Amino acid sequence: MRLLRIIITTLTVAIALAGFSTTAAASGVRLPQAQTLTLDNGATLILVPRKDVPLVSATALVRGGSLADPQGKEGSAELLASLLSQGAGTRDALAFAQAVDGAGGSLSIESSQEAIVASAQFLSKDSGLMLSLLADALLRPRMQQDEFDKLRQRTIDGIAAAKDSDPRRLIGTYADAWLFRGHPYGRPTGGDETSLAHISLDDLQTFRQAQMGGDRLILVISGDFDPAAVTAQVRSAFGSWARASGSLPTVAAEPRQSGRRVLLVDKPGATQTYFALANIGTTRDDPARAAQDIVATAFGGRFTSMLNTELRVKSGLTYGARASIDRQIQPGSVDITTFTKTDSTAAAIDMAIATLDRLHRDGLDAATLQSAKNYIAGQFAPRLETAAQVGTTLAWLTLYGEPRSYIDGYLDAVATATPEQVAAARAVFPDSKDLVMVVIGDAAKIRDLLKAYGPVTEMRLSDPHFSP
Repeated sequence: MRLLRIIITTLTVAIALAGFSTTAAASGVRLPQAQTLTLDNGATLILVPRKDVPLVSATALVRGGSLADPQGKEGSAELLASLLSQGAGTRDALAFAQAVDGAGGSLSIESSQEAIVASAQFLSKDSGLMLSLLADALLRPRMQQDEFDKLRQRTIDGIAAAKDSDPRRLIGTYADAWLFRGHPYGRPTGGDETSLAHISLDDLQTFRQAQMGGDRLILVISGDFDPAAVTAQVRSAFGSWARASGSLPTVAAEPRQSGRRVLLVDKPGATQTYFALANIGTTRDDPARAAQDIVATAFGGRFTSMLNTELRVKSGLTYGARASIDRQIQPGSVDITTFTKTDSTAAAIDMAIATLDRLHRDGLDAATLQSAKNYIAGQFAPRLETAAQVGTTLAWLTLYGEPRSYIDGYLDAVATATPEQVAAARAVFPDSKDLVMVVIGDAAKIRDLLKAYGPVTEMRLSDPHFSP
């Protein structure tokens, strides 16, 4: 998966919007019942009927994702995902788009680290069309040279534009690359300007054969549909999809980093400095997840968080500061990110570090702890409000092999987290002496002051890679 969402005032209202059963506020949100089937080719089909609105949604995950990108050709999975809907079956790119738009539907495909992700939503009467288009895109993409050339160039141009206009879009990519040096989690999901240029259409064809197949598919259908009819449609559309020929990528755990090191990414003439303070965090199945989320919310996950209060509200050093926990199968990153004027770079970094120190020294008082619990409760239910959101949640639970209790028991765990558990959970954020730092700014103006934080390595923002 990073918290900035609209505040919902009470859990009761949120649950009413979500339309799920509850026994009491402390019992929280419960996922609806679902039927799970396994097709002969190994594909997993999950059905979640829901009759409140005449819409049907599909979420398809194909295990693999950008972790399977060949070395030096990072961005392959992302390019492939984008290309799949640029013409498929009997339709070229325009006809495919017209088929979706003409039905008033939506269909998108992208890549995450661990899966190719397709999402679709159509009127209930068009469920057959939705599944047909989805099957065409995944099983029968046209993958035409001209569409590939346009897509690859647009992706490269997008990276260059972000470097030129808004490095905030890239600070996370630089931070992961610097934190996870030599580790799969440090490789950019979307590729970089060099790796993208080295990818050919033949490379994507090879990647698709090796990393996409019926045995990798998780398909969740949710909304207003007839289960028997949709099951028959899915068997017809996806039941003959052959197995992927390659093996799933595996990832080893990276240990937490000790000490400090700084990457300075030079953007000459920059009037602002963008920075991230990071380290290795935790996994999705960490039993302290609820308590850690309380800490993260209070520390940097909402407007009234400690970080935002100090760096924005009180000092005016930035328009926003945040902290987040990125959980993966293996430990992902925890980080603090913000930006400031060039001449206040040291002040902002010092204040972020001082606030981290205060978290570890003082912890959360009773009022802050309860407020963070209430905030999480108010934000949780709206994330499961629609059939599409429920379907997406079930798909990812299935991919990670996680039980329903990952969702069903979450608010209970938040509500019952003790002060002692929350105090222990602060350890998910590193001590300030152990920070991996990335700073994007005008090196001529900030180079010397950054030496106070640790050994400095430099690269240019114009370099085609995200790490030295």
